[in-house]
Amino acid sequence: MSIRTLSIRRSDRKRPFLEQEQVIRVLSLVALIILSCILLFPMAWMVSTSLKLPSDVFTIPIQWIPNPIAWGNYPQALQDFPFWTFLGNTVFYCISDTILVVATSAISAYAFARLRWRGREVVFILMLATMMIPFPVTMIPTYLIFKWLGWLNSFKPLILPDLTASPFYVFLLRQFFLTIPNELSEAAFVDGASHVRVFWQIVLPLAKPALLVVAIFTFTSDWNNFIGPLIYLDDQSKYTLALGLQAFQGSQWHGAHYELMMAAAFLMTLPMVVLFFVAQKYFVQGITMTGSKG
Repeated sequence: MSIRTLSIRRSDRKRPFLEQEQVIRVLSLVALIILSCILLFPMAWMVSTSLKLPSDVFTIPIQWIPNPIAWGNYPQALQDFPFWTFLGNTVFYCISDTILVVATSAISAYAFARLRWRGREVVFILMLATMMIPFPVTMIPTYLIFKWLGWLNSFKPLILPDLTASPFYVFLLRQFFLTIPNELSEAAFVDGASHVRVFWQIVLPLAKPALLVVAIFTFTSDWNNFIGPLIYLDDQSKYTLALGLQAFQGSQWHGAHYELMMAAAFLMTLPMVVLFFVAQKYFVQGITMTGSKG
């Protein structure tokens, strides 16, 4: 039997497997497209409604492309809704809290991943166990503590508690730090470097993808945070976008102007969409590289 005949038979055997793999890929792609359409339906509804006249909001059948397109809803929403004040408060809160969470979580994760001290594993397990405590259990005691400290109606209760780091982000960064070779740290120690220098000049530069993931998670969580500002903020001039949008819905308008509400909601959502597409590459890289070592 010739070599050519053998190669032909082998290719014939591989062909069914290749065809099966292609069918699986096509079915997976179709399923993803269907799921994407389902997930994008609320977004499409919001954008379509934000460009409609009040009389066209609940027309049946649904008019996905408004006719005429009411571009004036967006200037009207910005005029009636103190968007820029709420945006400034939200940006201040998100940036301050993100910096604090990334810094404290990275320091704590380094201590759990690189430092050797008695009871490290026990403390780490106890820290992870705090993630199982539901927020309603601690909501009232925490509120009373902040009231006693005189921190109500300020951003202190929303930002300063993160000085204790976040257990989930500590776990995430610890797993990433464990993937960094110990030889790098040992070589630095031989040259006389301290843990602070190793952490700052070796570990953090290599952990940029994971740090960026933590920053994105924290920023988006704070951007959409509603219950925290609702509990601690009383002055409307200090409202965030999430809280201001809800408060403005019933208190400022005579009737339900859904087209203006959707315009304001889209303006609130747009920065998060832009952030995701800008940082998508680093976000996926950080998620892929994190957690590969226990």
